[in-house]
This record gives sequence, structure tokens and C-alpha cells, in this order.
Amino acid sequence: MRAKTTLPQGGERRSNVVSIRRFPVQERYRSADERRSQGSELRDEVPRRSHARWRAPSDRRDPVEVLIESDRGRVPQLVPIRHGRMLQSPFAFYRGAAAVMAADLARTPGTGLRVQACGDAHLLNFGCFATPERNVIFDINDFDETLPAPWEWDLKRLAASVVLAGRHIGLRESESARATLASARSYQEHMANYSTMRALDVWYDKIDVEQLLRLATDPAARKGFEQQLGKARARTVAEHDFPKLAEQHGSTPLIRDNPPLIFHPGAKDAPAVKSQFQVSFALYRETLTPSVRQLLDRFHFCDLAVKVVGVGSVGTRCSVSLFIAADDDPLFLQGKEARASVLEPYAGKSQYANHGERVVVGQRIMQAASDIFLGWTKSPTGYDFYMRQLHDFKISAVIDGWDFKALRAYARTCAWALARAHARSGDAAMISGYMGLGSTFPEAIGEFAVEYADQTSRDHKAFAKAVRDGRIAAEME
Repeated sequence: MRAKTTLPQGGERRSNVVSIRRFPVQERYRSADERRSQGSELRDEVPRRSHARWRAPSDRRDPVEVLIESDRGRVPQLVPIRHGRMLQSPFAFYRGAAAVMAADLARTPGTGLRVQACGDAHLLNFGCFATPERNVIFDINDFDETLPAPWEWDLKRLAASVVLAGRHIGLRESESARATLASARSYQEHMANYSTMRALDVWYDKIDVEQLLRLATDPAARKGFEQQLGKARARTVAEHDFPKLAEQHGSTPLIRDNPPLIFHPGAKDAPAVKSQFQVSFALYRETLTPSVRQLLDRFHFCDLAVKVVGVGSVGTRCSVSLFIAADDDPLFLQGKEARASVLEPYAGKSQYANHGERVVVGQRIMQAASDIFLGWTKSPTGYDFYMRQLHDFKISAVIDGWDFKALRAYARTCAWALARAHARSGDAAMISGYMGLGSTFPEAIGEFAVEYADQTSRDHKAFAKAVRDGRIAAEME
């Protein structure tokens, strides 16, 4: 009898019995040039210009109803905070409306080529963080919606977010359009480059901080980034996060309450919550590699609190837990509820019974490097979660105050990171062959982005009206 592992997938044990068919059946070997040619032939079925238009179908669902549906299962008292954040601007609304766009993208032309998609590839879901080797890289940093899906969907969501960001910071309409065109061209150029690289070279490729500094041609932008980088490098969990997030209660440090964003469960619920966490944590621990488990075992659990995060995640069950290895040696872990991807109704169900595992696997496929503490679990009450370090040298973009050059440079870098992520799981040669090297495809994406940004502005107005009418509740922080 072969042994069975204890890695949780939906709370079940998974056999590691090797199938008689040891390797997947593959088609005959096709060269990159052949695959590129096949991609080019797809243009006959799906013309590249067909991506340019967005017109809401007559039977398009009410976006407010889609959002109300996506609120189901969230913590009721936190949902108004989510709505309040989305109410602030069309760009903020867009960040929380991935479910609305997923339904719309499913109605757009598609090549049939699939990748491990992010599912929510808007401009602010990219950023800098430290690898396990403590190198600083730039990459996608949100994978709650990841699922195998058409590559075009991620690119279109990114492109539309660039237009909305440009409008948000007050750029001229022509500048917002040029910035999103630059992002589409960047994706096209880098995918063409990845299509010529060896498979291992694509997998090992990363966007490091030195490359980012070279791309920052504007002296002011470069100086600002260097200052932000210096602050992040100087910040440690012990010296920065611990004093900010924790306070001493006798000999035991506890997480500091900051309602409504960070708070402890009520006294009545606290024992059950901590008991459930212990069960979930034991399952999570088993999803880590033996070496990381040994490291984790050096830390002792101290406290657990609810933490509200992001825009799209507000209302889902998220927590922060504090562990201590010594007086000046803390570790904060973030637990995030993993629900079904917004892409699932249109791209198919995940192969993983546990959506936490779906997120973790998708992140490891798409990211150049992932947090060593990244793992998944399931609560005794049936909710799926994934866990990771709360902060690990994270730098997120703050677009307020940016000019056209800064937005264009950042949008191009995000598109580069997206192309690299897609090339790790998709057929870069076929995707590149379809796009070609000319202006036809990026211009089509640019036109779509402008028209979909207009759609988002209309949806935001409908959302604001629903709040005014009392159809949905919103709480401004």
C-alpha cells in the first residue's frame, strides 16, 4: 500500500498513488515558429479589430444586482464599508467590481487560448515585494480571483484600469488613452520576447528593482521611488509593524484594536474563534514545506483579530494573527477567506475543492517568487482560507499626484509583469503570433479600454443612485 499525504483539499486526504500514465499525453512537438503561425491563423476566426468595441448587450445584467449577489456570504456588518470605498470614484468602484467585468468579458471575442489568469489585474494589484532571498522584485500581488481563463480578459481589465486611473488623477483624456495604449504595446512586445525564450528562462525571469530604476527616466519619479524603496528596506516587522499593530498586556503582546478595520471578536465569540483557528492553523501548517514548518514552529501564538483589507475583499473573513519567537522577534500572518473566483461561471470550475489551494497554486504559477509562508486551510465552519505574511517589504503604488509620464511608465511595467506571468502557463508563441508586432491589436485594446471605462463610469453612477435610494447601504470611513 502506498502512503497517503495529509495535505488538505476541502478537508479531505489526497492519495499520492502514481497513475499508470506517468506523463500527460502531448501533441507532437511543434516549434515556436509553427505555434506562432497557428496563432496568426486565429485572426481569421477572431479578427484583432473585433476586440476594439464595447457595447453593453441589451440583456446585460444590472451591475448593482451583480454586486449585491457578490455580497452574499460576506460578513454583513462589513459590507457597507466595502460599498463606501467603492462609492468614492469610478476607479474605486472598478476595483471592487471584478464580478461585473467578468460577466462582461465573457461576452467579448476570444481566441480560445488560456493561461493561468489573475482575474483582477487592475493597476493597483501590482507592486514591489521581497523574495525569500530578500531581493526586491515587481510583480502581480493579488490572486483572489485566479483561475485558468482567456489571456485577453486580464489584459483588458488592466487596460481599462489605466484609463480610469488617468481620469482619477485628472489627466487629459488623450493622455489616459495614450497611457493605456502604451500598456497594451508593452504586453505585446514582452510576450513576443518571451515567445523566443527557453521555457526555463521564462520561468526564472523576474522584474527586479534595478530594472525599475532604469525605467524611471524622470528624475523626480526616480528620486521618489528610491526614497520609498529606502524606507521599505529600513522597515522591519519588529521595529515598524509590531509597535504599530500590537501592544503589551502584561507579559503577552496583543494586537491593537483599530475599529472598524482591526478588532477582536466579542468576549462571547472569542473562545470559539480561537479554538477554530487552532484547528485551521494545524491544517495550514501541513501545506507548508517541512523546512518552513520547522521555522514556523519556533513561533508561539499570541493573538488573533479581524482585519478589513482592500476593496474587493472587504466583507470576506480576513484575520491577522500574531506569533512571537522572542521578545523582539514577531511574525504577523494574514488569513484571507478564499471564495469561488468571479471567473468561474464563465471559465469553468476550479480543479481544487479548496479555493485557498486554488489561490496558492495560481499565485505560485504566476509570481516569480512567493512568500515562504503561503499556504491554505479550511475552517471547521466550512470556509476556505489561504495564509501568508501580513507585510513582507511591500510597496504599493499611490497614484495620486502622478503625471502622464509616471502613469505611462507604471502601466507599461504592469503589462510587462502580466505578460511574464501569462508566459509561464500559456503558449507565448501562439499568443504573440495572434497579436503580431504591428499596431492593430494594441490599438484595439486601447479603444476597448476607453469604452469600458465609460461603461464603468455609468455603472458607478447607477451604484451611487442605488445608495441614495436606500437599495444598498454604504458607510464612509
